[in-house]
Amino acid sequence: MAKYITDIDVSLNKDEETHLRKHGFLQIHTDLNSGADGAPIFLWYKTSDCPAITRIHFSFNHEMSKGLTTEGYHKIDKNLNNGNKGGPIYLWFFKGSTEYDIPIVELDFSAEAADDARKFQPLWERLACDLNRTAGGKWIYMWVKRQTQVYICDVTATAGFEEDANLFRQGYVRVDEDTNRGAGGPFIFLWYRQTTNIQRAIKDLQISIDAESVESYENQYYEKVPTNLNQGTGGGVPVFLWFKKNECGKDPIKIVTLVLDHTAIQPYVRAGVEVIEKNLNTGNRGVEENLCYYF
Repeated sequence: MAKYITDIDVSLNKDEETHLRKHGFLQIHTDLNSGADGAPIFLWYKTSDCPAITRIHFSFNHEMSKGLTTEGYHKIDKNLNNGNKGGPIYLWFFKGSTEYDIPIVELDFSAEAADDARKFQPLWERLACDLNRTAGGKWIYMWVKRQTQVYICDVTATAGFEEDANLFRQGYVRVDEDTNRGAGGPFIFLWYRQTTNIQRAIKDLQISIDAESVESYENQYYEKVPTNLNQGTGGGVPVFLWFKKNECGKDPIKIVTLVLDHTAIQPYVRAGVEVIEKNLNTGNRGVEENLCYYF
């Protein structure tokens, strides 16, 4: 019978490492504090044929946690930025049974741009939260491998947190990085749902940052996600996400994520990742961010 990831924990010191090892947890040997201040932090997991973990999220402010709590996500109450100058980051996981919940069978991390790019492979997906967020150090990202290939079938975006619980309940995955990062305005997040049905997959994504591109995508029958990804930034231009499902000749999209480490862009492109080189913070002082996806 297949083995799934069925439990996750985190160690902040040697005593916790010993405790988790005695209780049958396996360690991933990537220091989640790498390059930042503070003692080494490691993630541990168990596998079995019990109900699988199907979704993993991170929170880096209190508001992000509310929808996760409401929908029954399990929080590992150990700060992944423990001992460094970064803000608190917590890991949450969920064992879902909807059509959008596909078991996770492996976990891994990347800590270098080139390593990050090489991990874009079938069945794997990269979660968007840098686990050294605001702490300095290396860019560290978590990767999950699913039991079977999934495709992106729905995308949306939110400004604020009022819809979080409802979207989690509907099977959406939040892209855990603010598209308004450093720009002011509300927290804005992208969301997606996954399917194993290739016929339902999205085949193209685009970003508009001016009236000309809006007109172009409308004329090509793209559908627009109505939330302005630059909302409330005081000077930023309107930025919108567009998608198309019936794009002839294009493969279905398997992964959607954000890239903020710009040394990663060229390795991503060489690995076959589509990087939309339109800054989601165009016209404001926020962090430069790009949407990317993998077929």
